[in-house]
Amino acid sequence: MAHLTTAGSAWHEPAPLDPRSAPLPRYGTGSLADLLPTIASGMGVPGLPAGMDLASADRVCVFLIDGLGWELLRAHPAEAPFLHSLLGTSMNGTGQPMTAGFPSTTATSLASVGTGLPPGAHGLPGYTVADPATGQLMNQLRWRPWTDPHVWQPYPTVFQLADAAGVHTCQVSAPDFQHTPLTKIALSGGTFHGRLSGEDRMDLAADRLAAADRSLVYTYYSEVDGKGHRFGVDSDEWRGQLMYVDRLAQRLAEQLPPRSALYVTADHGMIDIPFDPESRIDFDEDWELRAGVALLGGEARARHVYAVPGAANDVLAVWREVLGEQMWVAGRDEAIEAGWFGPPGEGVDDRVYARIGDVVAAARDDIAIVASETEPNESAMVGLHGSMTPVEQLVPLVEVRT
Repeated sequence: MAHLTTAGSAWHEPAPLDPRSAPLPRYGTGSLADLLPTIASGMGVPGLPAGMDLASADRVCVFLIDGLGWELLRAHPAEAPFLHSLLGTSMNGTGQPMTAGFPSTTATSLASVGTGLPPGAHGLPGYTVADPATGQLMNQLRWRPWTDPHVWQPYPTVFQLADAAGVHTCQVSAPDFQHTPLTKIALSGGTFHGRLSGEDRMDLAADRLAAADRSLVYTYYSEVDGKGHRFGVDSDEWRGQLMYVDRLAQRLAEQLPPRSALYVTADHGMIDIPFDPESRIDFDEDWELRAGVALLGGEARARHVYAVPGAANDVLAVWREVLGEQMWVAGRDEAIEAGWFGPPGEGVDDRVYARIGDVVAAARDDIAIVASETEPNESAMVGLHGSMTPVEQLVPLVEVRT
């Protein structure tokens, strides 16, 4: 609808953001899903695409630091002097970042890392998504309510393929993760070694790397993300964790055996969102956004919205009208075709299609769609992630070689 200014000339309301304008993950050439297939292919594991330009090595360790995005690392040279000094090595010496997938969230990213597949194929396209078989929201990080993991994600992991090809393969992580469904369907293959302290993980990862002529070792640290969620990335607690994990990375690098490559990466970045009504829009108190919605999935900066039967177009129209200048708001087919969940034009697996919301909304601006009643813990988090903005989407791929 046109409006008149005081001078009498017509102007138009700003158009909503075009879903095709979102900065897409670099599926196939530079995303988390491309990392392990490229590494394993370079080690002689057959049948895997080498989509990235990485020099091969006989022994490779991938150290994934949960929550340490590219822009956060660049902004903190004093807290992370070792990792910051390696920024120029990222992506085979180009000094460029890699991307996560969409959404930029742990369950989705770890599944992409471990399976070598984009979210539209491995089928973990969000923090919480609808299970078409039950009509309930499925939390893919905590795996609640229970469903058969290998039905939910049926593809083999890259670790399993490497192990079958004779590569010495293992994961070194916190003991609590050994038997989780997410580990089973994303990171299993070879041997799992549980160690509580970060120092023990680094020492064991280096030891296991030297255990064979061809070795693939994965290790993980979670508390940078944990402190960011609780206190924010502008907190002393978060900076303290960054300082600690920087020392861990250096400890591991200094123990690498010959013919090794260490890659340090992350599953997503993070952004602090202020606690005010303009920045945190509460779905549970907003009748307009709730109208016609059966389930609200995803997370605060990357929402899957499931409409009651027959209401999908109306829900899309309302969400686009209310949020379209601050979020990329797309219908399911629009988001898939645009390349949010895999390479543009390639579609998604049939079993994954209905897990994606009728409406998908990804934040461009510094806002969050919280749900104070139904998601009280998540709504209280200071640091958030999930969308396709650079601070959330870009991750490092720094390396050390011997």
